[in-house]
Amino acid sequence: MAQRTHEALANVIKAYDIRGVVGENIDAELVKEAGAAFASILRGEGEKTVVVGHDMRPSSPELSHAFAEGVCEQGLDVTFIGLASTDQLYYASGSLGCAGAMFTASHNPAKYNGIKLCRAGAKPVSTATGLSQITDMLVEGVPTFDGERGSINERDVLEGYADFLRELVDISSVRPLVIAVDAANGMAGHTVPAVLNGENLDIRDLYFELDGTFPNHEANPLDPENLKDLQRFVVEQGADIGLAFDGDADRCFVVDERGEPVSPSAITALVASRHLAETPGATIIHNLITSKAVPEIVAEQGGTPVRTRVGHSYIKAEMAEQSAIFGGEHSAHYYFANFYNADSGMLAALHVLAALGHSDAPLSELMNSYERYAASGEINSTVDDQQAAVDAVLKELEADIESVDRLDGVTVELKGTPAWFNLRASNTEPLLRLNVEAPTEAEVQEIVTRVLGVIRR
Repeated sequence: MAQRTHEALANVIKAYDIRGVVGENIDAELVKEAGAAFASILRGEGEKTVVVGHDMRPSSPELSHAFAEGVCEQGLDVTFIGLASTDQLYYASGSLGCAGAMFTASHNPAKYNGIKLCRAGAKPVSTATGLSQITDMLVEGVPTFDGERGSINERDVLEGYADFLRELVDISSVRPLVIAVDAANGMAGHTVPAVLNGENLDIRDLYFELDGTFPNHEANPLDPENLKDLQRFVVEQGADIGLAFDGDADRCFVVDERGEPVSPSAITALVASRHLAETPGATIIHNLITSKAVPEIVAEQGGTPVRTRVGHSYIKAEMAEQSAIFGGEHSAHYYFANFYNADSGMLAALHVLAALGHSDAPLSELMNSYERYAASGEINSTVDDQQAAVDAVLKELEADIESVDRLDGVTVELKGTPAWFNLRASNTEPLLRLNVEAPTEAEVQEIVTRVLGVIRR
């Protein structure tokens, strides 16, 4: 076994997942030992089974089977579900009551792969709840287990996953809808046909072939460039709505009938409103980068908005602690109490389809009341000294700053306007991320220009 260091593994084991370039800092040997380390931890907690799934990346089958081998060597059984979206893996973990491991690098380019781990009931595993222990064992060596070896059993959970989602959101009586879907050659090409198969749903598919080399465009709809094909396709097809999924299909972006993107904050507000109509006074989680419109709308409808930092492990923990019914992020991650507090792009899509399908209005009109401010979207800058860049921005804009909040990076409220911006370091990439919101596009652009002028000079 090659000697590893904590410093080297820090490039692979992130705040809430394991991720790296295949063949450089992640390979079958590493993930086998990671599987053994995770199983060793679980065995100490009385767990007996790990469910394992993987996306369509060329390296995923080999890596997922290596991980399963490591689990079995520690005496735990593996339920292998094969090709799956990340939320399909969460469904399996929740419904089967066992820990899980999903092999995916989500929206990252083809050369990457990784592992999202969860405990039974789809509870997330982060640095504080297991990844640090796994790191220690990868450095020091995984303790040998002398007991009986575990076994691998294959199980298809796609139909159960689809049935479960359709029970949560009934779209059987919606009006006829033409739905354009860009799967980006990712796992939505596997799950959409199983879930969105109602007789009133006319699915027009784009890039449904599973291909982890992403031959058409990157599977990252947060980048506006990767939405352009869907925007054109919606207009060409005369579709009522467009849906764009990322590589592991746990995030869903929405395009209206005009081909215009709908902000994830507006989707958060819409889905929150649907939940509050069924559960008055409920708690709704939103991260600090979502639009101000989200807590405003939640409060106006009698709900309790709770603000949290960015990242699925943090939001899932907050969902459980606050007994929240729903949570949303600016990045189009949507979390549901009735889906094990886990995120599901498909479940969010079903909510939007239900709202649209029971309305006579087009999607653009339906979303008007949820869009109150202009926003920059997430703007990334590669910066050597991220803290120095943040400090420089605060100094440069000091005279215009009303307040600074440090819950996650810095969130800066500006004087005399509802405008704000957030600067934070990525948890998974060497980037400084900027998000700006203001009443008008012109104000947004002015703030973006000022902040980037400092960061990138």
